Amino acid sequence: MPLLNKVRTAVSGGPGGDTATRSLSRLRSALTLFFALDGFLFAGWVVRIPAVKQQTGASAGDLGLALLGVSAGAVITMTLTGRLCRRYGSHAVTVATGVLLSLSVVLPALTRSPLALGLVLLVFGAAYGGINVAMNSAAVDLVAALRRPVMPSFHAAFSLGGMLGAGLGGLLAGSLSPTAHLLGLAVVGLALTAVAGPVLLRHPSPVLPETLPAATAPGTRAVGSRRTVLVFGVIALCTAYGEGALADWGALHLAQDLHAHPGVAAAGYSVFALAMTAGRLSGTTLLERLGQTRTLVAGGSLAALGMLLGSLAPSVWATLLGFAVTGLGLANIFPVAVARAGAVAGPGGVATASTLGYGGMLLGPPSIGFLADWLSLPVALTTVAVLAAGAAAMGYGARNAGASRES
Repeated sequence: MPLLNKVRTAVSGGPGGDTATRSLSRLRSALTLFFALDGFLFAGWVVRIPAVKQQTGASAGDLGLALLGVSAGAVITMTLTGRLCRRYGSHAVTVATGVLLSLSVVLPALTRSPLALGLVLLVFGAAYGGINVAMNSAAVDLVAALRRPVMPSFHAAFSLGGMLGAGLGGLLAGSLSPTAHLLGLAVVGLALTAVAGPVLLRHPSPVLPETLPAATAPGTRAVGSRRTVLVFGVIALCTAYGEGALADWGALHLAQDLHAHPGVAAAGYSVFALAMTAGRLSGTTLLERLGQTRTLVAGGSLAALGMLLGSLAPSVWATLLGFAVTGLGLANIFPVAVARAGAVAGPGGVATASTLGYGGMLLGPPSIGFLADWLSLPVALTTVAVLAAGAAAMGYGARNAGASRES
């Protein structure tokens, strides 16, 4: 493929380097846009859940069952998307799922019953899971070609897109119906896909031969690769567990246990999300200075200390500080874990790590709720610290896994 020759020449500093550099820069910009679009569309849907609940006449239980459609669709599709990426290429699958996500985001607003809502959320969840695996697979290939640990910058774009989608949705919620709002999101999504999609479709994934994973090798090597992918998948799970727990329980902890003002309590997750975004924006520099293993260990340790403070501190402001420290600590663990899994096993590794990570986000909120009933909410939230420390330990234990160039 011509692009591979250009990348090789660019890496060695020979002729054609400028052309290859421009190609990789365009690919990076296009992928960054898809990550931001994913966060923007998902957050835009989330802020309209109350209105859609009222529109469908769903009870709290009905809504909970309907929302499982997102999770079920995502998990099923994540398992299949790795195969699609190997067959058709991660770039083509990213564009296709970007179109599907943009179209499906409007479907919930068209439903009038909990059953119909659950069914269309299966489609939305399938698109959401598919684009996450496809664009992360494409990002892993691009990171290998760039020879720079830029994976956190893509996830920072996702976080920024989510913040923009949530903020805009909050502003429009009082003046636009869910149908008009989500239809507008669909139009924006299709327009951005039309801008970024052709860039991905014109260029194959720029993987150098020496960076191709050896996951298909027979015998012990393949078994070792699978084990390595599972380790990094569990690390991703530990991180996502904390994200899900703080998203659903952080504000309640501030309001119920510390009697914070409703506005301050609502800011709890925002503080965490802002800190995580800031951590991801600085993630490339951090990885270049510390390497992947030290970043995993330091991030997990910092998150564990931050969450102990956030869950057990007796004051509101100390708790908010703890949430911010936790966000900084967790920021780069998921991107690094997915990148390492992809480096070892390609799209299949990304799919496995993403599926386990998404499972952690689903596992966190109900686990916290069960433990809160059994013990107390502050004690339940310390499980985030325990899993963050576990991620740090596993990251150190897997320091030589896959013979990563950046460990």
